[in-house]
Amino acid sequence: MEYGFTTAAYVVAAVLFILSLGGLSNQESAKRAVWYGIVGMALAVIATLVGPGAGLWVLSVVLIIAGGIIGYFVAMRVQMTEMPQLVAAMHSLVGLAAVLVGFNADFELSRVLAMDETARHSLEGFAAVLAHKTPVEVSILRVEVFLGVFIGAVTFTGSVVAFGKLAGKVTSAATKLPGGHMLNAAAALGSIILGVMYFNDVWGVWALFLMTLLALFIGYHLIMGIGGADMPVVVSMLNSYSGWAAAAIGFSLGNDLLIVVGALVGSSGAILSYIMCKAMNRHFVSVILGGFGGTSGPAQEIEGEMVPAEADYVAETLNDADSVIIVPGYGMAVAQAQQTVSELTKRLRAKGKNVRFAIHPVAGRLPGHMNVLLAEAKVPYDIVMEMDEINEDFPDTDVVIIIGANDIVNPAAQDDPNSPIAGMPVLEVWKAKNVFISKRGQGTGYSGIENPLFFKENSRMYYGDAKASMDKLLQLVD
Repeated sequence: MEYGFTTAAYVVAAVLFILSLGGLSNQESAKRAVWYGIVGMALAVIATLVGPGAGLWVLSVVLIIAGGIIGYFVAMRVQMTEMPQLVAAMHSLVGLAAVLVGFNADFELSRVLAMDETARHSLEGFAAVLAHKTPVEVSILRVEVFLGVFIGAVTFTGSVVAFGKLAGKVTSAATKLPGGHMLNAAAALGSIILGVMYFNDVWGVWALFLMTLLALFIGYHLIMGIGGADMPVVVSMLNSYSGWAAAAIGFSLGNDLLIVVGALVGSSGAILSYIMCKAMNRHFVSVILGGFGGTSGPAQEIEGEMVPAEADYVAETLNDADSVIIVPGYGMAVAQAQQTVSELTKRLRAKGKNVRFAIHPVAGRLPGHMNVLLAEAKVPYDIVMEMDEINEDFPDTDVVIIIGANDIVNPAAQDDPNSPIAGMPVLEVWKAKNVFISKRGQGTGYSGIENPLFFKENSRMYYGDAKASMDKLLQLVD
Protein backbone atom coordinates (compact mmCIF):
# COMPACT_ATOMS: atom_id res chain seq x y z
CA MET A 1 0.00 0.00 0.00
CA GLU A 2 2.83 2.39 0.93
CA TYR A 3 4.67 1.65 -2.29
CA GLY A 4 1.50 2.15 -4.33
CA PHE A 5 0.64 5.50 -2.76
CA THR A 6 4.20 6.81 -3.02
CA THR A 7 4.52 5.77 -6.67
CA ALA A 8 1.17 7.32 -7.59
CA ALA A 9 2.01 10.52 -5.70
CA TYR A 10 5.38 10.72 -7.43
CA VAL A 11 3.71 10.40 -10.84
CA VAL A 12 1.26 13.21 -10.02
CA ALA A 13 4.08 15.38 -8.63
CA ALA A 14 6.19 14.81 -11.76
CA VAL A 15 3.26 15.89 -13.96
CA LEU A 16 2.79 19.03 -11.83
CA PHE A 17 6.48 19.87 -12.16
CA ILE A 18 6.30 19.50 -15.94
CA LEU A 19 3.21 21.74 -16.03
CA SER A 20 5.06 24.22 -13.85
CA LEU A 21 8.04 24.40 -16.20
CA GLY A 22 5.75 24.74 -19.20
CA GLY A 23 3.72 27.52 -17.59
CA LEU A 24 6.79 29.54 -16.64
CA SER A 25 7.54 30.12 -20.32
CA ASN A 26 4.64 32.58 -20.50
CA GLN A 27 4.06 35.64 -18.32
CA GLU A 28 0.31 35.20 -18.14
CA SER A 29 0.52 31.60 -16.94
CA ALA A 30 3.58 32.01 -14.69
CA LYS A 31 1.63 32.57 -11.46
CA ARG A 32 -0.42 29.42 -12.02
CA ALA A 33 2.78 27.56 -12.90
CA VAL A 34 4.34 28.52 -9.57
CA TRP A 35 1.36 27.02 -7.74
CA TYR A 36 1.75 23.82 -9.74
CA GLY A 37 5.32 23.62 -8.48
CA ILE A 38 4.33 24.35 -4.87
CA VAL A 39 1.62 21.68 -4.83
CA GLY A 40 3.89 19.19 -6.58
CA MET A 41 6.68 19.69 -4.05
CA ALA A 42 4.31 19.44 -1.09
CA LEU A 43 2.90 16.20 -2.48
CA ALA A 44 6.41 14.83 -3.08
CA VAL A 45 7.52 15.58 0.49
CA ILE A 46 4.40 14.00 2.02
CA ALA A 47 4.70 10.90 -0.19
CA THR A 48 8.35 10.49 0.81
CA LEU A 49 7.61 10.90 4.52
CA VAL A 50 4.95 8.19 4.50
CA GLY A 51 6.65 5.97 1.93
CA PRO A 52 8.87 2.91 2.35
CA GLY A 53 11.78 3.30 4.74
CA ALA A 54 10.27 6.37 6.39
CA GLY A 55 11.19 7.07 9.98
CA LEU A 56 12.49 9.65 12.43
CA TRP A 57 9.19 11.48 12.21
CA VAL A 58 9.89 14.03 14.93
CA LEU A 59 13.26 14.99 13.48
CA SER A 60 11.83 15.18 9.96
CA VAL A 61 8.97 17.46 11.03
CA VAL A 62 11.33 19.68 13.06
CA LEU A 63 13.70 20.07 10.10
CA ILE A 64 10.86 20.82 7.67
CA ILE A 65 9.41 23.47 9.98
CA ALA A 66 12.84 24.99 10.64
CA GLY A 67 13.65 25.07 6.93
CA GLY A 68 10.28 26.59 6.14
CA ILE A 69 10.72 29.35 8.72
CA ILE A 70 14.23 30.17 7.50
CA GLY A 71 13.04 30.17 3.88
CA TYR A 72 10.14 32.48 4.73
CA PHE A 73 12.30 35.08 6.44
CA VAL A 74 14.96 34.93 3.71
CA ALA A 75 12.29 35.40 1.02
CA MET A 76 10.77 38.36 2.89
CA ARG A 77 14.14 40.09 3.26
CA VAL A 78 15.48 39.57 -0.25
CA GLN A 79 14.89 42.46 -2.64
CA MET A 80 14.17 41.91 -6.33
CA THR A 81 17.66 43.25 -7.06
CA GLU A 82 19.08 40.39 -5.00
CA MET A 83 17.23 37.59 -6.76
CA PRO A 84 20.21 36.54 -8.93
CA GLN A 85 22.46 35.99 -5.92
CA LEU A 86 19.62 34.27 -4.05
CA VAL A 87 19.25 31.81 -6.92
CA ALA A 88 23.01 31.20 -6.90
CA ALA A 89 22.87 30.59 -3.14
CA MET A 90 20.05 28.07 -3.58
CA HIS A 91 22.08 26.24 -6.22
CA SER A 92 24.99 26.00 -3.78
CA LEU A 93 22.71 24.33 -1.21
CA VAL A 94 21.57 21.76 -3.77
CA GLY A 95 25.19 20.99 -4.59
CA LEU A 96 26.12 20.69 -0.91
CA ALA A 97 23.14 18.40 -0.28
CA ALA A 98 24.26 16.14 -3.14
CA VAL A 99 27.76 15.89 -1.63
CA LEU A 100 26.45 15.08 1.86
CA VAL A 101 23.92 12.51 0.61
CA GLY A 102 26.59 10.90 -1.53
CA PHE A 103 29.00 10.52 1.38
CA ASN A 104 26.19 9.17 3.56
CA ALA A 105 25.39 6.57 0.90
CA ASP A 106 29.05 5.54 0.84
CA PHE A 107 29.18 5.27 4.64
CA GLU A 108 26.02 3.15 4.65
CA LEU A 109 27.39 0.94 1.88
CA SER A 110 30.66 0.37 3.76
CA ARG A 111 28.76 -0.44 6.95
CA VAL A 112 26.48 -2.94 5.21
CA LEU A 113 29.34 -4.65 3.33
CA ALA A 114 31.19 -5.14 6.62
CA MET A 115 28.25 -7.08 8.13
CA ASP A 116 27.70 -10.81 7.99
CA GLU A 117 24.64 -12.29 6.30
CA THR A 118 22.70 -12.71 9.56
CA ALA A 119 23.11 -9.06 10.55
CA ARG A 120 22.07 -7.86 7.09
CA HIS A 121 18.66 -9.54 7.38
CA SER A 122 17.75 -7.27 10.31
CA LEU A 123 18.38 -4.03 8.41
CA GLU A 124 15.62 -1.63 7.40
CA GLY A 125 15.15 1.26 5.00
CA PHE A 126 18.00 2.31 2.72
CA ALA A 127 20.45 -0.04 4.45
CA ALA A 128 18.17 -2.99 3.65
CA VAL A 129 18.17 -1.99 -0.02
CA LEU A 130 21.97 -1.89 -0.01
CA ALA A 131 22.13 -5.31 1.68
CA HIS A 132 20.36 -6.96 -1.27
CA LYS A 133 22.56 -5.45 -4.00
CA THR A 134 24.71 -7.75 -6.09
CA PRO A 135 28.42 -6.97 -6.67
CA VAL A 136 27.53 -5.48 -10.07
CA GLU A 137 24.85 -3.28 -8.50
CA VAL A 138 27.32 -2.16 -5.82
CA SER A 139 29.73 -1.07 -8.56
CA ILE A 140 26.94 0.84 -10.32
CA LEU A 141 26.06 2.51 -7.02
CA ARG A 142 29.66 3.68 -6.63
CA VAL A 143 29.50 5.28 -10.08
CA GLU A 144 26.25 7.04 -9.12
CA VAL A 145 27.70 8.26 -5.84
CA PHE A 146 30.86 9.46 -7.58
CA LEU A 147 28.92 11.43 -10.19
CA GLY A 148 26.55 12.93 -7.61
CA VAL A 149 29.36 14.05 -5.32
CA PHE A 150 31.53 15.36 -8.18
CA ILE A 151 28.77 17.41 -9.83
CA GLY A 152 27.49 18.54 -6.42
CA ALA A 153 30.93 19.75 -5.32
CA VAL A 154 31.49 21.66 -8.57
CA THR A 155 28.02 23.19 -8.21
CA PHE A 156 28.61 24.15 -4.58
CA THR A 157 31.82 26.16 -4.93
CA GLY A 158 30.85 27.46 -8.37
CA SER A 159 27.58 28.80 -6.97
CA VAL A 160 29.33 30.36 -3.97
CA VAL A 161 31.69 32.23 -6.32
CA ALA A 162 28.76 33.25 -8.54
CA PHE A 163 26.97 34.58 -5.46
CA GLY A 164 30.07 36.60 -4.58
CA LYS A 165 30.37 38.06 -8.07
CA LEU A 166 26.68 38.95 -8.27
CA ALA A 167 26.69 40.50 -4.79
CA GLY A 168 29.82 42.52 -5.52
CA LYS A 169 31.83 40.70 -2.85
CA VAL A 170 34.12 39.12 -5.47
CA THR A 171 35.57 40.89 -8.51
CA SER A 172 33.39 40.56 -11.59
CA ALA A 173 36.47 40.36 -13.83
CA ALA A 174 37.56 36.98 -15.20
CA THR A 175 40.34 35.82 -12.88
CA LYS A 176 42.47 32.68 -13.17
CA LEU A 177 45.38 31.26 -11.22
CA PRO A 178 48.73 30.80 -12.98
CA GLY A 179 48.29 27.84 -15.29
CA GLY A 180 44.71 28.77 -16.12
CA HIS A 181 42.83 26.03 -17.94
CA MET A 182 45.67 23.53 -17.45
CA LEU A 183 44.87 23.55 -13.72
CA ASN A 184 41.24 22.73 -14.49
CA ALA A 185 42.28 19.96 -16.87
CA ALA A 186 44.72 18.50 -14.32
CA ALA A 187 42.07 18.58 -11.59
CA ALA A 188 39.55 16.90 -13.90
CA LEU A 189 42.06 14.20 -14.85
CA GLY A 190 42.89 13.64 -11.17
CA SER A 191 39.18 13.30 -10.42
CA ILE A 192 38.78 10.65 -13.13
CA ILE A 193 41.75 8.67 -11.76
CA LEU A 194 40.34 8.85 -8.23
CA GLY A 195 36.94 7.84 -9.62
CA VAL A 196 38.46 4.69 -11.11
CA MET A 197 40.14 3.96 -7.79
CA TYR A 198 36.89 4.48 -5.91
CA PHE A 199 35.03 2.24 -8.36
CA ASN A 200 37.57 -0.52 -7.67
CA ASP A 201 37.41 0.12 -3.90
CA VAL A 202 41.02 1.36 -3.73
CA TRP A 203 41.49 3.77 -0.78
CA GLY A 204 37.75 3.54 -0.14
CA VAL A 205 36.19 6.76 1.10
CA TRP A 206 39.55 8.57 0.91
CA ALA A 207 39.46 8.37 -2.88
CA LEU A 208 35.98 9.93 -2.78
CA PHE A 209 37.17 12.61 -0.34
CA LEU A 210 40.20 13.59 -2.44
CA MET A 211 38.06 13.71 -5.57
CA THR A 212 35.66 16.02 -3.72
CA LEU A 213 38.50 18.43 -2.93
CA LEU A 214 39.49 18.52 -6.60
CA ALA A 215 35.87 19.05 -7.66
CA LEU A 216 35.51 21.90 -5.17
CA PHE A 217 38.57 23.53 -6.74
CA ILE A 218 37.21 23.01 -10.27
CA GLY A 219 33.94 24.73 -9.36
CA TYR A 220 35.78 27.66 -7.79
CA HIS A 221 38.30 28.13 -10.59
CA LEU A 222 35.80 27.65 -13.43
CA ILE A 223 33.47 30.40 -12.25
CA MET A 224 36.28 32.75 -11.22
CA GLY A 225 37.45 32.53 -14.84
CA ILE A 226 34.14 33.84 -16.18
CA GLY A 227 33.60 37.60 -16.47
CA GLY A 228 30.64 39.63 -15.30
CA ALA A 229 29.13 39.95 -18.78
CA ASP A 230 28.54 36.18 -18.83
CA MET A 231 27.04 35.88 -15.34
CA PRO A 232 23.42 35.38 -16.53
CA VAL A 233 24.63 32.33 -18.45
CA VAL A 234 26.57 31.14 -15.40
CA VAL A 235 23.47 31.27 -13.18
CA SER A 236 21.52 29.23 -15.73
CA MET A 237 24.41 26.80 -16.16
CA LEU A 238 24.72 26.24 -12.40
CA ASN A 239 20.99 25.59 -12.32
CA SER A 240 21.61 22.79 -14.83
CA TYR A 241 24.50 21.41 -12.76
CA SER A 242 22.35 21.30 -9.63
CA GLY A 243 19.71 19.33 -11.53
CA TRP A 244 22.16 16.71 -12.75
CA ALA A 245 23.62 16.42 -9.25
CA ALA A 246 20.13 15.76 -7.87
CA ALA A 247 19.44 13.20 -10.59
CA ALA A 248 22.67 11.32 -9.83
CA ILE A 249 21.83 11.20 -6.12
CA GLY A 250 18.31 10.10 -7.03
CA PHE A 251 19.83 7.03 -8.69
CA SER A 252 21.92 6.37 -5.56
CA LEU A 253 18.88 6.57 -3.30
CA GLY A 254 16.57 4.75 -5.71
CA ASN A 255 14.19 7.72 -5.66
CA ASP A 256 12.37 7.90 -9.00
CA LEU A 257 10.95 11.39 -8.48
CA LEU A 258 14.34 12.84 -7.61
CA ILE A 259 15.69 11.37 -10.84
CA VAL A 260 12.85 12.84 -12.90
CA VAL A 261 13.00 16.27 -11.25
CA GLY A 262 16.79 16.38 -11.48
CA ALA A 263 16.63 15.52 -15.18
CA LEU A 264 13.97 18.19 -15.77
CA VAL A 265 16.02 20.87 -14.02
CA GLY A 266 19.26 19.72 -15.61
CA SER A 267 17.95 19.58 -19.16
CA SER A 268 15.91 22.80 -18.95
CA GLY A 269 18.88 24.65 -17.45
CA ALA A 270 21.18 23.35 -20.18
CA ILE A 271 18.72 24.37 -22.91
CA LEU A 272 18.31 27.84 -21.39
CA SER A 273 22.08 28.21 -21.12
CA TYR A 274 22.46 27.29 -24.78
CA ILE A 275 19.75 29.79 -25.80
CA MET A 276 21.42 32.53 -23.76
CA CYS A 277 24.85 31.71 -25.19
CA LYS A 278 23.36 32.02 -28.66
CA ALA A 279 21.81 35.37 -27.67
CA MET A 280 25.26 36.56 -26.55
CA ASN A 281 27.19 34.96 -29.43
CA ARG A 282 29.07 32.84 -26.94
CA HIS A 283 30.20 29.27 -27.50
CA PHE A 284 28.40 27.09 -24.96
CA VAL A 285 31.40 24.82 -24.39
CA SER A 286 33.78 27.75 -23.89
CA VAL A 287 31.52 29.27 -21.23
CA ILE A 288 31.10 26.06 -19.24
CA LEU A 289 34.89 25.54 -19.40
CA GLY A 290 35.44 28.83 -17.65
CA GLY A 291 35.64 31.45 -20.37
CA PHE A 292 37.99 29.53 -22.68
CA GLY A 293 39.16 31.66 -25.61
CA GLY A 294 38.75 35.40 -26.12
CA THR A 295 39.54 38.28 -28.44
CA SER A 296 42.83 38.54 -30.28
CA GLY A 297 43.54 42.28 -30.19
CA PRO A 298 42.89 45.60 -28.46
CA ALA A 299 39.44 47.18 -28.51
CA GLN A 300 38.82 50.17 -30.77
CA GLU A 301 39.40 53.67 -29.48
CA ILE A 302 36.26 55.67 -28.74
CA GLU A 303 36.06 59.26 -29.96
CA GLY A 304 33.77 62.06 -28.79
CA GLU A 305 32.38 62.99 -25.41
CA MET A 306 29.40 62.21 -23.26
CA VAL A 307 26.80 64.97 -23.44
CA PRO A 308 24.58 65.33 -20.35
CA ALA A 309 20.89 66.21 -20.45
CA GLU A 310 18.67 67.69 -17.77
CA ALA A 311 15.24 66.39 -16.83
CA ASP A 312 13.50 69.34 -18.52
CA TYR A 313 15.05 68.53 -21.89
CA VAL A 314 14.24 64.81 -21.61
CA ALA A 315 10.64 65.57 -20.63
CA GLU A 316 10.23 68.07 -23.50
CA THR A 317 11.52 65.52 -26.00
CA LEU A 318 9.14 62.89 -24.59
CA ASN A 319 6.19 65.29 -24.82
CA ASP A 320 6.96 65.89 -28.51
CA ALA A 321 7.49 62.21 -29.33
CA ASP A 322 4.95 59.87 -30.89
CA SER A 323 6.82 56.61 -30.27
CA VAL A 324 8.89 55.66 -27.22
CA ILE A 325 10.83 52.49 -26.41
CA ILE A 326 12.10 51.87 -22.89
CA VAL A 327 15.06 49.53 -22.39
CA PRO A 328 15.33 48.38 -18.75
CA GLY A 329 18.54 47.01 -17.24
CA TYR A 330 20.02 46.08 -13.91
CA GLY A 331 20.27 49.75 -12.91
CA MET A 332 16.47 49.93 -12.86
CA ALA A 333 16.39 46.94 -10.54
CA VAL A 334 19.02 48.40 -8.20
CA ALA A 335 17.11 51.69 -7.89
CA GLN A 336 13.74 49.93 -7.58
CA ALA A 337 12.47 52.27 -10.28
CA GLN A 338 10.02 49.88 -11.96
CA GLN A 339 6.92 51.35 -10.29
CA THR A 340 7.81 54.88 -11.38
CA VAL A 341 8.60 53.63 -14.88
CA SER A 342 5.19 51.94 -14.96
CA GLU A 343 3.46 55.19 -13.95
CA LEU A 344 5.43 57.13 -16.57
CA THR A 345 4.35 54.56 -19.16
CA LYS A 346 0.69 54.95 -18.19
CA ARG A 347 0.93 58.73 -18.47
CA LEU A 348 2.60 58.64 -21.87
CA ARG A 349 0.13 56.08 -23.23
CA ALA A 350 -2.76 58.21 -21.94
CA LYS A 351 -1.43 60.99 -24.17
CA GLY A 352 -1.74 58.69 -27.18
CA LYS A 353 1.94 57.80 -27.49
CA ASN A 354 3.08 54.36 -28.58
CA VAL A 355 5.17 53.15 -25.62
CA ARG A 356 6.83 49.74 -25.56
CA PHE A 357 9.56 47.93 -23.67
CA ALA A 358 12.50 46.18 -25.33
CA ILE A 359 13.85 43.18 -23.40
CA HIS A 360 17.17 41.58 -24.25
CA PRO A 361 17.45 37.84 -23.40
CA VAL A 362 20.26 38.53 -20.90
CA ALA A 363 19.11 41.87 -19.49
CA GLY A 364 19.85 42.05 -15.76
CA ARG A 365 21.77 39.29 -14.04
CA LEU A 366 19.24 36.51 -14.23
CA PRO A 367 17.17 35.05 -17.09
CA GLY A 368 13.80 36.86 -17.13
CA HIS A 369 14.93 39.38 -14.50
CA MET A 370 13.43 42.40 -16.29
CA ASN A 371 10.20 40.58 -17.15
CA VAL A 372 9.65 39.82 -13.47
CA LEU A 373 10.26 43.44 -12.45
CA LEU A 374 7.86 44.81 -15.06
CA ALA A 375 5.21 42.23 -14.18
CA GLU A 376 5.57 43.26 -10.52
CA ALA A 377 4.93 46.86 -11.57
CA LYS A 378 1.85 45.75 -13.57
CA VAL A 379 3.20 46.80 -16.95
CA PRO A 380 0.88 45.24 -19.60
CA TYR A 381 2.35 42.07 -21.07
CA ASP A 382 1.47 43.05 -24.64
CA ILE A 383 3.85 46.05 -24.69
CA VAL A 384 6.82 44.08 -23.35
CA MET A 385 8.66 42.93 -26.47
CA GLU A 386 11.60 40.59 -26.95
CA MET A 387 14.68 41.76 -28.88
CA ASP A 388 13.81 39.92 -32.09
CA GLU A 389 10.31 41.42 -32.10
CA ILE A 390 11.34 45.06 -31.73
CA ASN A 391 14.86 45.51 -33.12
CA GLU A 392 13.62 46.53 -36.58
CA ASP A 393 11.47 49.31 -35.09
CA PHE A 394 14.24 51.49 -33.68
CA PRO A 395 14.84 53.51 -36.90
CA ASP A 396 11.18 54.65 -36.74
CA THR A 397 11.28 55.46 -33.01
CA ASP A 398 11.39 59.04 -31.71
CA VAL A 399 12.79 58.41 -28.23
CA VAL A 400 14.59 55.52 -26.55
CA ILE A 401 15.12 55.63 -22.78
CA ILE A 402 17.74 53.24 -21.45
CA ILE A 403 17.54 52.65 -17.72
CA GLY A 404 20.70 51.16 -16.27
CA ALA A 405 21.65 48.93 -19.22
CA ASN A 406 25.07 48.71 -20.88
CA ASP A 407 26.21 45.62 -22.79
CA ILE A 408 22.80 44.85 -24.31
CA VAL A 409 22.78 48.23 -26.13
CA ASN A 410 26.50 48.38 -26.97
CA PRO A 411 27.19 48.98 -30.70
CA ALA A 412 30.74 47.66 -30.21
CA ALA A 413 29.20 44.19 -30.43
CA GLN A 414 28.66 44.88 -34.14
CA ASP A 415 31.44 47.35 -34.91
CA ASP A 416 34.48 46.13 -32.96
CA PRO A 417 35.71 42.57 -33.64
CA ASN A 418 38.06 42.84 -30.64
CA SER A 419 35.37 43.81 -28.15
CA PRO A 420 34.70 41.22 -25.40
CA ILE A 421 31.09 41.15 -26.64
CA ALA A 422 31.92 41.05 -30.37
CA GLY A 423 29.15 39.35 -32.36
CA MET A 424 26.65 39.46 -29.51
CA PRO A 425 23.14 40.37 -30.77
CA VAL A 426 22.18 43.68 -29.15
CA LEU A 427 19.28 46.12 -29.13
CA GLU A 428 20.08 48.59 -31.93
CA VAL A 429 18.95 51.65 -29.97
CA TRP A 430 21.43 54.02 -31.65
CA LYS A 431 19.25 53.93 -34.78
CA ALA A 432 16.48 55.89 -33.00
CA LYS A 433 16.18 59.68 -33.36
CA ASN A 434 16.91 60.43 -29.70
CA VAL A 435 18.53 58.20 -27.10
CA PHE A 436 18.59 59.01 -23.39
CA ILE A 437 20.72 56.90 -21.07
CA SER A 438 19.75 56.97 -17.39
CA LYS A 439 22.98 56.21 -15.56
CA ARG A 440 24.46 56.98 -12.16
CA GLY A 441 27.87 58.05 -13.50
CA GLN A 442 30.42 57.72 -16.27
CA GLY A 443 31.78 54.34 -15.19
CA THR A 444 31.79 51.28 -17.44
CA GLY A 445 29.39 49.31 -15.23
CA TYR A 446 29.39 45.74 -13.98
CA SER A 447 31.10 44.08 -16.94
CA GLY A 448 33.80 46.74 -17.30
CA ILE A 449 33.18 47.22 -21.05
CA GLU A 450 33.15 50.76 -22.48
CA ASN A 451 30.08 51.66 -24.54
CA PRO A 452 30.47 53.83 -27.70
CA LEU A 453 26.70 54.51 -27.59
CA PHE A 454 27.26 57.05 -24.83
CA PHE A 455 29.40 59.16 -27.20
CA LYS A 456 27.10 59.21 -30.25
CA GLU A 457 25.58 62.49 -31.49
CA ASN A 458 21.98 61.43 -30.90
CA SER A 459 22.70 60.16 -27.35
CA ARG A 460 22.38 62.14 -24.14
CA MET A 461 23.38 61.07 -20.63
CA TYR A 462 20.65 61.53 -18.04
CA TYR A 463 22.75 61.19 -14.90
CA GLY A 464 21.42 60.24 -11.49
CA ASP A 465 19.77 57.45 -9.54
CA ALA A 466 17.27 55.76 -11.82
CA LYS A 467 14.30 56.14 -9.48
CA ALA A 468 15.03 59.79 -8.72
CA SER A 469 15.53 60.50 -12.42
CA MET A 470 12.26 58.81 -13.39
CA ASP A 471 10.43 60.63 -10.57
CA LYS A 472 11.55 63.95 -12.04
CA LEU A 473 10.36 62.93 -15.49
CA LEU A 474 7.01 61.84 -14.09
CA GLN A 475 6.48 65.32 -12.65
CA LEU A 476 7.47 67.06 -15.88
CA VAL A 477 5.58 64.94 -18.42
CA ASP A 478 2.20 66.69 -18.64
